[in-house]
Amino acid sequence: MTTRPLSIFAPGSTRELGARVAQHVGVALAPLEERDFEDGEHKIRPLACVRDHDAYVIHSLYGEPAASANDKLIRLLFLIGALRDTGAERVTAVTPYLCYARKDARTQPRDPISSRYVAQLVEALGANRVMALEVHNPAAYANALRIQAEHLSTATVFAQALSARLGRDAPVAVVSPDPGGFKRAERLRAALSLRMSGEVSLALVEKRRAHGRAGGDPYLLALSGRRVRLQRQETRRSRLSRFQHARIAPVLLRRGTADQPAFGSGTISGHGCNMRNLGSAARRRCGRRHRVRMAFPERLPRSDR
Repeated sequence: MTTRPLSIFAPGSTRELGARVAQHVGVALAPLEERDFEDGEHKIRPLACVRDHDAYVIHSLYGEPAASANDKLIRLLFLIGALRDTGAERVTAVTPYLCYARKDARTQPRDPISSRYVAQLVEALGANRVMALEVHNPAAYANALRIQAEHLSTATVFAQALSARLGRDAPVAVVSPDPGGFKRAERLRAALSLRMSGEVSLALVEKRRAHGRAGGDPYLLALSGRRVRLQRQETRRSRLSRFQHARIAPVLLRRGTADQPAFGSGTISGHGCNMRNLGSAARRRCGRRHRVRMAFPERLPRSDR
């Protein structure tokens, strides 16, 4: 088997994460030229030779004040195309947050299937593989791509961090904030069960949605155990999703939960939305006497900095 040279690129706001990945792998982060023009256009090009290299482009495609999801997507596409044009043997797009992945089915007549269109764009520019973290629907993600699709789960990392923080003997229940996260919650419950001495319970909080908006007070469908870990959504893009923990925390406290550490992966984005603000919102709803802690596992890249 031939071993090709490795190049890792990370444009824009993902550069810090890319540098940490490159350091862990033992290579230097490859240099890029990124230029913005007055008319809103931009240019991106690799400054290192990539001929016959395995090139990895790390870019988290979430929207933020400095760059929308669309801006980041087009930069990713242009960089993939530039790498193939300059002789890269293989190009892998690494997207900790993959934009438009939630729109994987038609819910109304003539609805677009945006996740499939993004997949077609990535394929057209010459990518050989896509890696994504905790997508909304892994099966739809894999089916949308005709190239190799790798889906990364955080269940094992979260289980390791939680068991270390809570102890093996702590009673634990994993709670999904809505039906869409139930399978992810089950994966975490299974991973936690291998590390905890007692049974790990599973619960679901109902969320009603009408005309594209979530509303109403959530209520718990099932819960056992006294200590609860809130299963996060993979995106937190809408206002209600970003403050899901703040809405659900009082429901869990009414059912007697002792502690509510909330872990997250991917991104928490939006004006004024970070882990500190999210924890403050939850504490305001629950009262100061209750413990509501927001944390990221140490081994995961923090994207709220």
